Amino acid sequence: MDDTMKQFQEKLLEIEIEAENLLLARHELVENDKLRNGNREALTALRKRARTTKTSVPSPFDLVMKEIDESRPLVNEICATCGNHDSKEKTWMMFPGTDILARVPFHAAHTILEKDQTKLDYEVKKLQSYVKEKAFLISEQGVLADKIGPGVLKSMVTLQDRSK
Repeated sequence: MDDTMKQFQEKLLEIEIEAENLLLARHELVENDKLRNGNREALTALRKRARTTKTSVPSPFDLVMKEIDESRPLVNEICATCGNHDSKEKTWMMFPGTDILARVPFHAAHTILEKDQTKLDYEVKKLQSYVKEKAFLISEQGVLADKIGPGVLKSMVTLQDRSK
């Protein structure tokens, strides 16, 4: 083989490897998005169960003002998800990535899910930037049809192995 054909083969191999990495990253992005949506649905179910949303939880200042007349402690920490729900109440939870069901306290369940959601959000953003980078790198390599005649490209695409 002459040098130009070897260079062409190496360039083609390099682009193919980058394209494979891009496709793998896209597939992983889809899988992570499925997990993230499942986590989000579980968090929504827990918030409904606690009969609260993040916006409906009273602020600590409102609680302090309400409890000034009462003999209870003035500062009472309230979880943004639990609200006034009994955080020690047990709830069933399937741990991510396993088939194990366990009864865990309500507060622990939503805390685990919120941490997983934060981690998944980070991973999805990282994968999105990776996909952008790989797509840009492939586009910077140039289109094959610009470097090779359309007839040669068509013959390479339709090339078939025939045994005699």
